[in-house]
Amino acid sequence: MVERRVIIGWSEGLHARPASIFVRAATATGVPVTIARKGGTPVNAASMLAVLSLGAEGGEEVVLASGSADPVAAEAAIDRLARLVSEGLEELPETV
Repeated sequence: MVERRVIIGWSEGLHARPASIFVRAATATGVPVTIARKGGTPVNAASMLAVLSLGAEGGEEVVLASGSADPVAAEAAIDRLARLVSEGLEELPETV
């Protein structure tokens, strides 16, 4: 299991546009990823409704995790998503 704790860099948090960017990016990684608020229940990062249901705010800590059978792919995916979230980027970075 690969896991990263990151602070949300989008000032509006994971709402509407940032959530859409995040969900598309999580889906594009090709590995199963979950996201959770600190101490909360993990949800599927590729589900727009699940991500919106978190109600995660800007500056809040979230936990990204992947239990992919391919630890190298999981590590790369989590690193890229962590950068996307922490820097509030508009698209998934090519590399970390």
